[in-house]
Amino acid sequence: MLQTMPTHAIDANITRELALRIRKRALQMINRARSSHLGSSLSMADILAVLYSGVLNVSPLTVDAPERDRLILSKGHACAGLYAVLAEQGFFPIEWLDTFYKNGSRLAGHATTSVPGVELSTGSLGHGLPVACGMALAAKRDGHAYRVFTILSDGECDEGSVWEAALFAGHHGLDNLIAIVDYNKIQSLGDVSEVLSLEPFQAKWEAFGWNVSRIDGHDHGELIDAFTQKNAGTGKPRCILADTVKGKGVPFMENDLLWHYRAPDAGEFARASAALDNLDPHSRTL
Repeated sequence: MLQTMPTHAIDANITRELALRIRKRALQMINRARSSHLGSSLSMADILAVLYSGVLNVSPLTVDAPERDRLILSKGHACAGLYAVLAEQGFFPIEWLDTFYKNGSRLAGHATTSVPGVELSTGSLGHGLPVACGMALAAKRDGHAYRVFTILSDGECDEGSVWEAALFAGHHGLDNLIAIVDYNKIQSLGDVSEVLSLEPFQAKWEAFGWNVSRIDGHDHGELIDAFTQKNAGTGKPRCILADTVKGKGVPFMENDLLWHYRAPDAGEFARASAALDNLDPHSRTL
């Protein structure tokens, strides 16, 4: 039975405010760069906000500390969201966000370790969980207490390497490993259910020897509860299936495949900015 970790309280109002800032930053970055993957960044903003508001044992001062928790963004194409939260939390200056996707910038279009706080350069899908398994196994064998988190996309779970890693983690009892799936139901070419259905998704992870829970990935109360459950000592890795909405927070972008790749034009940027400005960060879900 999973138990709640004895950590300091995480204020859902503060995490919601941070999630809104992440969304605004990601929109601005992608619009300025004329880049892509806005929908993918918006869907995981709440996940990132909660993780970096007290769940992860890492800070700008401990970014290289051996005992820090590690987070790998396996869905590295959504790095605008990750860069936004790292800048908001002081890992590097906010001004760096203005250089996103520019020639010579440290903030490349996929997550890269040239950015403080980024643990692994990602973008080729299916790599994050295998590397996270290696980190978690090394922690156990070396007697370290740090945890390893990784955020996967749902479409990424079409990759065989994800399921090889899932099997490996269960076999080795990596209860210091937490996988979070941003289950927004849309991948690059269509609905996940049409491209390659993942259901019964929870049962698959459980069959591979994982502790699994399924939550609303935009409900900060549920996110806090899920991320602060104690998993150490269970002998099983943990998977959190977070049901999310692609493009969450901008109504005309929500559940629309178009915003996997497309950057907004001037009018769409204005509409999206207005939508985010009108959100109440203290509502239960944005």
